[in-house]
Amino acid sequence: MAAQEAAQSQQTQGVPESRILQARQANASWLTDPTVFAVNRKPAHSNHRYFLGEATEPKQNLDGVWKVNVTQAASIDVENAPFAAADFNDAGFGAINVPEHLQMAGYLKNKYVNVQYPWDGHEDPQEPNVPENNHVAIYRRSFTLDRPLAATLENGGTVSITFHGMATAIYVWVNGTFVGYGEDGFTPNEFDITEALNVDCDNVLTVACYEYASASWLEDQDFWRLHGLFRSVELAAQPRVHVETVQIEADYNPSMAAGTLNATLQLRNANDAATVKAKLRDANGTVVWESTQCANETITLNSGALKNIAPWSAEEPTLYELTVLVVGHDGPLVEKIVQRIGFRTFRIEDGIMKLNGKRVVFKGADRHEFDAKRGRAITRQDMIDDITFCKRHNINAIRTSHYPNQEYWYDLCDEYGIYLIDETNMETHGSWVANNIETPETAVPGSKPQWEGACVDRINSMMRRDYNHPSVLIWSLGNESFAGEVFRAMSVHVHELDPNRPVHYEGVTHNRKYDDVTDIESRMYAHADEIEEYLKSDPKKPYISCEYMHAMGNSV
Repeated sequence: MAAQEAAQSQQTQGVPESRILQARQANASWLTDPTVFAVNRKPAHSNHRYFLGEATEPKQNLDGVWKVNVTQAASIDVENAPFAAADFNDAGFGAINVPEHLQMAGYLKNKYVNVQYPWDGHEDPQEPNVPENNHVAIYRRSFTLDRPLAATLENGGTVSITFHGMATAIYVWVNGTFVGYGEDGFTPNEFDITEALNVDCDNVLTVACYEYASASWLEDQDFWRLHGLFRSVELAAQPRVHVETVQIEADYNPSMAAGTLNATLQLRNANDAATVKAKLRDANGTVVWESTQCANETITLNSGALKNIAPWSAEEPTLYELTVLVVGHDGPLVEKIVQRIGFRTFRIEDGIMKLNGKRVVFKGADRHEFDAKRGRAITRQDMIDDITFCKRHNINAIRTSHYPNQEYWYDLCDEYGIYLIDETNMETHGSWVANNIETPETAVPGSKPQWEGACVDRINSMMRRDYNHPSVLIWSLGNESFAGEVFRAMSVHVHELDPNRPVHYEGVTHNRKYDDVTDIESRMYAHADEIEEYLKSDPKKPYISCEYMHAMGNSV
């Protein structure tokens, strides 16, 4: 039944959300089915801040000490899931912090490989299958809803749970009720858990986190292979009338020193609201534009030309603040939205990258989220230290190699001024290179239709989350994954969703049939004479060395 549903879902044309399955019971087959990458997951949306009334942010952090038991995947029955029952005896479980990697906590061994997959040389599964030596960590913890979330639920709202970072695939239950399945652990996996919750008493949350799934074939990045819940887990309540997502265009016209704000808001249960009020303030708090309109399912904000706007750039990262108030029929403030905005225009003109009408040169670095003791479970202070290092050393650009970063990193790049190439969670190096010999016919995803849904979904999730950040100038389809029709589909989706930002993808250098996939000529470790030759050949695309030197520790 699940496979049939997956096939039907894959045939559905349109937005990636149409490919997300709905199911009431977990199915073990999803782990090795590339067409099933999300079950019951909420549609991807912007990461705007919202408040109940004026100041209550209805979120509840679930970080801290959880119970965990790590075992072989073959011994776990996810379809009946006895370990997910609220009264299951987990006295024999160990303890682990969330966020934290299973390896750093001592439950699994550290593994590092570069090109090959971590199972190569031990087992030989054929994609999309996974090795038999596959671990699963059963996480459990209890919680009681904080009062603001419980009150929202009682007033007709909903509550969701979001896993901001996990590896590699998760099944989730609340009080024994299956609520969802998710892959792509570097963008949010959010599930509506309203129907499964106890409002005024304890709830038991259970997560089965698998080391390997079909998704592992898309995640062969050159880094330490680390697993578990490595970013925060949080609950969030949404009022009955709720702004689901915000998509903002904040362009700047350098010849007129004017900015234009265009924003689209999707409003849930719009009939229960009366008006939507918007105000844009500068860094001093002065209102530079405002509007009021009747509530509707789709709200469009259009400021027209705003004079004397200070543009955003790495050198002068000027930010404005948009506040949106959703007001009920009887006059109460239902919801408040707050979003920082940077006015800037990034375009490729005559093969040159231009920001606010002037040529821009990236003096950049690739950056992994990594700490020697915490792995990828890095802290806000780690990110502040990195951004400070970048600014002190005249680094003005970062490629998020090779996955979307924590949300706070984008806030810092907006605030301090760093240009971002935002990269999809994708690398399949080991599927098409063996012993330094390329085998295009074995490449994942290549032109294989069974992988298209998952790959388009990955870049869609990243774009929906990060769209409103002025620091994001370029979308990247991933890293070292060869080329093929799947990448063409991803590139088309990017341009349909975002008509302004260009696409980056280096992999087409291995098959020039797919040159149209990328708007930028991007190469790895090219010698100076090769770069000079390209730039003297009347190029139609700007050039970026997306990797020019590879450092591990102090090896450079």
